[in-house]
Amino acid sequence: MKKELIFLSLLFLLLIHSCKEEVIVLDPLLEVLDQAPPMVKDMIDSAVYEIQIIYTQVDRDQEGNPHLQSFYINRDDERYFYPASTVKMPVAFLALQKINELRRENPEINRYSRLEHGVGHPPQQAVSVDSSSSTLYPNVAHYVEQIFSVSDNDAYNRLYEFLGQDYINEELRDKGVFRSSRIRTRVGISGFDTESNRFTNPIKIKNNDGVVLYEQEEYEAIYNQFVDLKESIKGVGFYDDETESVIEEPFDLSEKNFINLVDLENSLRRIIFPEQYDPSEQFDLSKQQYEFLYEVMPKTPLDFSFHKDHTDEYYDSYVKFFYNVDSKEPIPDHVKIFNKVGWAYGTLTDCSYIADVKNNIEYFLTATILVNRNGIFNDGNYEYEEKGLPFFSKLGEAVYNYELKRKRHNTPDLSKYNQ
Repeated sequence: MKKELIFLSLLFLLLIHSCKEEVIVLDPLLEVLDQAPPMVKDMIDSAVYEIQIIYTQVDRDQEGNPHLQSFYINRDDERYFYPASTVKMPVAFLALQKINELRRENPEINRYSRLEHGVGHPPQQAVSVDSSSSTLYPNVAHYVEQIFSVSDNDAYNRLYEFLGQDYINEELRDKGVFRSSRIRTRVGISGFDTESNRFTNPIKIKNNDGVVLYEQEEYEAIYNQFVDLKESIKGVGFYDDETESVIEEPFDLSEKNFINLVDLENSLRRIIFPEQYDPSEQFDLSKQQYEFLYEVMPKTPLDFSFHKDHTDEYYDSYVKFFYNVDSKEPIPDHVKIFNKVGWAYGTLTDCSYIADVKNNIEYFLTATILVNRNGIFNDGNYEYEEKGLPFFSKLGEAVYNYELKRKRHNTPDLSKYNQ
């Protein structure tokens, strides 16, 4: 009996020790917040900002294979926030995928082929030239560059029209990326309601000589999958563009786009580490298309020649919130940020994979925040500069510094990102 008691006591002490170790291992975000300025934790603790955070550590085994572990603050996959331009990231990936699929039918098609939009259902608009493109014609490659360089709305809308609602949502669901998320609308353009967003333009893909390689008729989507989301009706009022006045009733966002943070990060993970997924869950991209994304995504706006005349408007962290966005200081060349941000209706969101090729660290960081003190939506009166961007910058700095000190058993090979 005495031996049994001793054994049980030792087992109890071992369990206590294991629990203590587990708490330390499983909650690094607490350590990060201890190192961050007090304003970061104060804002997280305040429900008014609706903050959600995902921090994903990446550790490599001896063969170089990545192992990912995520940690969360306020994670809620069915709590609505307006995703704004973050929807452009998976759409950009899918546009390259569709080019790859069409190329199997006609090898002359590539991401630089002319992509001409016609008009089918109002209020659509045609486009057949693009003076900012190196080819002077619109094409998928240039639209992708515009999306990741400055989050161009028209570039996204044209790729949304190229793909259509059904293709976008069915592909992302089939790949296991989307669960409660959905992409249903164009962004940053007036005149389109829920019904007209279902229609896509007629499209032609041509070669340099103007010969039609592929033709796509106007399409009406039948996609209607909805998940009941919490808090999709927000605030105390909204500015109505038609009446040019504030309507004193909550703003209904229930029929707009939505991507929860987990789904958003899942789309990026499949680009950074495609080999970690079954082929059916990967984006169907060629080696050259992956290399194209690895080159384009970490660039800053002024790295692109078509933005060279906008030095007064754009800076390195213009669309990279987690690094110096409040100070607007340059991002070091050895810090590569693959990401997509969104900002609209007082909501700021960033989903990033950050690789420091000099210090050999890598991690994912994703967060969203609402900075709309007056509760009026669409009035342009938000606290982006005062609250939102400083929060992202200080959180990003705290996680980066934590990663610099975090011990790794194996050094990652980040050479493929060092272009």
